[in-house]
Amino acid sequence: MFEKSFITDCEGPLTLNDNAFELAAKFIEDGDELFKILSLYDDYLADIVKKENYKAGNTLKLILPFFVCENLKNKDFVDFSRENIYSVNDSKLLLKYLKDAMNTYIVSTSYGQYIEAVSNYMEVPFENTFYTNVDVDSLSLSDDEIKKVSQFKELILKNPEDYELFDDIFFTQIAEMSIYEKIKEIEVVGGQGKKLAIDDIIARDNIDVNNMLYIGDSITDVEPLEFARVNDGISISFNGNEYPLKVAEIAIVSPSAITTAVIANIYAKFDKSKVLRFIEEYNDSEDLKELFKQYEIEVEINEKFFEVFSNENYPIIQIISDENYEEILKESKYMRTNIRGEDIGGLG
Repeated sequence: MFEKSFITDCEGPLTLNDNAFELAAKFIEDGDELFKILSLYDDYLADIVKKENYKAGNTLKLILPFFVCENLKNKDFVDFSRENIYSVNDSKLLLKYLKDAMNTYIVSTSYGQYIEAVSNYMEVPFENTFYTNVDVDSLSLSDDEIKKVSQFKELILKNPEDYELFDDIFFTQIAEMSIYEKIKEIEVVGGQGKKLAIDDIIARDNIDVNNMLYIGDSITDVEPLEFARVNDGISISFNGNEYPLKVAEIAIVSPSAITTAVIANIYAKFDKSKVLRFIEEYNDSEDLKELFKQYEIEVEINEKFFEVFSNENYPIIQIISDENYEEILKESKYMRTNIRGEDIGGLG
């Protein structure tokens, strides 16, 4: 065990996927549009209404009856996930370095079938991952219920902003179906669920609460990022939208995870104050190669960084402030959609 723990979201900092969105787009007619509508509704319930006992990321539960209508099984989730992993450039190198530097965990809202596929692909022990555990095989609908849910889909697609209608569909109509009891029991690892995962990690590793780095990119990362920041850990938004950027201390905007590796390298060797000092000097330096030498950046990480950014169009690494927030948000959202695509980049 190491003294420090590196905890990362999966989709965004490590992979370009939104696995649940991609499953919906693949297996449900108009599933991409349906998922986008439900994702906005999810943001509304979590961020605007602040619905009691509701976690950001519950889109993964809302979409389940529509998967069941298509007779999807665990095997479909597993096979699709294994065949459709798109990683952020150099994320494998980041994780390879971390194995010998810090306790390393993936804390993701994604379905377990996808996270198991990613953990195999990235060579991260599956026991070091947290995810939303869904047994699709155990979910079922009667023929009449399938007709109803199909009708609900059409209503949602025709009325994408009628949240009163959605409330009735999900919390009255579907709530009366037997499938609801099983869906209700599913613990989504999003928002507060991710913060609870961090509590488990801190207890498991027996580390001081401030000896942690958390990196995320979306609304499901708000609570863990806030927790890391309040407890004087490292909190990083990686190509994040407005949600993580409002609570994280550090912003990284980069097409490559090698930028994350630089910060992880400094944090593993030194401490938070050294990371913050590096960021200040990084933004003022006229000779980054000399700066990297001063901070003893590992040879492999050093070489890769200057190979990726050979044209000196260096990535954004900044401490977030009121003064630079809008500019960082603009650049971060641009990078997000540029490397992940408009559909996935636009999800909360």
